[in-house]
Amino acid sequence: MKKEYLRIDKVVGPLIHISDVDDVFYGEVVDIMEIGTGKIKKGKVIKIDEKNVIIQVFQNTAGLAAGNSIIKFTGESFNLPMSLDLQGRIFNGVGEPIDNGSDIFSLVEANINGRPINPMSREYPRNFIQTGISSIDTLATLIRGQKLPIFSGNGLPHNELAAQIVKQARLGDNVDEDFAIVFAAIGVKHDDEKFFRKSFDDANVMDRVVMFVNYADDPIAERITTPRCALTAAEYLAFEKHMHILVVMTDITSYCEALREISSAREEVPSRKGYPGYMYSDLASLYERAGMLRDQLGSITFLPILTMPNDDITHPIPDLTGYITEGQVVLGRDLFQRSIYPPVAILPSLSRLMKDGIGEGFTREDHAEVANQLFASYSKVQEVRDLSQIIGEEDLSPTDKKYMAFGRAFEAKFLNQGFDESRNIIQSLNLGWKLLALLPLTELDRLSPENIEKYFHKEL
Repeated sequence: MKKEYLRIDKVVGPLIHISDVDDVFYGEVVDIMEIGTGKIKKGKVIKIDEKNVIIQVFQNTAGLAAGNSIIKFTGESFNLPMSLDLQGRIFNGVGEPIDNGSDIFSLVEANINGRPINPMSREYPRNFIQTGISSIDTLATLIRGQKLPIFSGNGLPHNELAAQIVKQARLGDNVDEDFAIVFAAIGVKHDDEKFFRKSFDDANVMDRVVMFVNYADDPIAERITTPRCALTAAEYLAFEKHMHILVVMTDITSYCEALREISSAREEVPSRKGYPGYMYSDLASLYERAGMLRDQLGSITFLPILTMPNDDITHPIPDLTGYITEGQVVLGRDLFQRSIYPPVAILPSLSRLMKDGIGEGFTREDHAEVANQLFASYSKVQEVRDLSQIIGEEDLSPTDKKYMAFGRAFEAKFLNQGFDESRNIIQSLNLGWKLLALLPLTELDRLSPENIEKYFHKEL
């Protein structure tokens, strides 16, 4: 029989301190009932020091005090009911429905902390996921089972990009495997959530989306559980129902800010910029839940979005994320200021697993060569632009002037894309060939003669 405790030592932000507690375990779910109102708030044990326990409360702790609260340890871990009925539903950060629909009833429950994956059981990611966005599909291809973050900045259109990816993402043309999306919005404003919901409804994709929402005015403790609830749903759909799941999560920075605030309330020694020293392992506990398993048909592909404070890519959040994930897509403020959407800065962007999921049998045999040539040519454009700032564009050589024309066309036609415009990989590759035709053939040293013969003249 579980004991009930009537004494709270102190309340610090979202944390409750209790002493003289027996027989509890880390992560145990706790019910906190306010005497008089009968209202029950949920929490979980996050620290045990002999008989002293710290409880993290998911709701607001206002009103909780030593004389008006009953603390009951349930003896259970934080589990969520799992079902195919999760699709098309919207939940809050602790897995409760907020779409006026019924609760999820299921005999299957899963711990939100996930199940440890034996590294030896992982399958190397293959095949690609088509986002419908040329700059990503062609130059930083998203591979099934990959962790590919999007590095953005305050004021950049990462919410629009996230919504567009959710609307357009698919496994590719002529693929009949089951595909769904788990979308988590962490610390978002109410109007941003309404934008996401309306975008998904208008595109008629809501029936294949599982949505978890934590608002900016929700308790910060709930912000910690939101990504874990989303990834738990993804694991169930992928590894129990053998579906291919794309997890889109925005904004990881809000999650890390909540982590820092709770760490401060726990009086832990801070690390870089006040973030806890365990933030690397904490982020890894999220990111590493993505992947593919041997002898399993499903996969989890993770696309986390984070905003870099002051556009600083060396900030602890993008810095640690880069160590764990397999590449990054970087949004450029200079492109955004020139009204280019999506403003994907392709030179600092890369997908480390791209080479293993493109080419013949996956996308098209010329994909790798086209991507390499576009990278090389656009890199040369930056050099020519720097030179033109010194001597003026009129004094550039004829070849350099063609690079300037290529750069303008590349940004206006390839990078720039409408919010409702979806291009399949073949369209994107053909567009790349058309733009490369603006350059002299002697400059296209990354293309094989066979592919030039097959595709170059056709696009002329």
